Amino acid sequence: METLRTSCMVMVLIAGAVIFGKFLAVTRIPFEIAGWVSELQLSPFLVMAVVIGIYFIGGCFMDALAFVTLTVPIFFPVIMELGYDPIWFGIIIVMVTEMGVITPPVGINVYVVYGVAKNVLEQEIPLEKIFKGIFPFLIAVILGVIILMIFPIIILFLPNLMY
Repeated sequence: METLRTSCMVMVLIAGAVIFGKFLAVTRIPFEIAGWVSELQLSPFLVMAVVIGIYFIGGCFMDALAFVTLTVPIFFPVIMELGYDPIWFGIIIVMVTEMGVITPPVGINVYVVYGVAKNVLEQEIPLEKIFKGIFPFLIAVILGVIILMIFPIIILFLPNLMY
């Protein structure tokens, strides 16, 4: 029964994220944001920082897979025009959207941990405590993204060996 409850909770959260993703697709909000970003007269590094900010904020409100599926076709040409490597871009975007799914207000992964902890430990752990517990991990991922933006060769070392 507890597994069923946890699974249903996760499915309802994902269903809401998918509906929100369809709403964004219909309203063309991601296309408008991409147009705005591509028109900015900034350095490629700052444009990439804006794109990362958009992915982080978007990841806070909807499922990572839905958001990436919706926005990569929009931002990918902009990133390629700026001269960034597509493998590097993919890894950075996955890391940033995963940061989003552990942060408030939605934090779908936090709700999964909440449901599992409730079932396994058989005690209620407040959501606030779980959200506070993710911050060391969030800081580590933010530092990782910053390091990978400054030193992209870390990501590209093995792919460059193959080609």
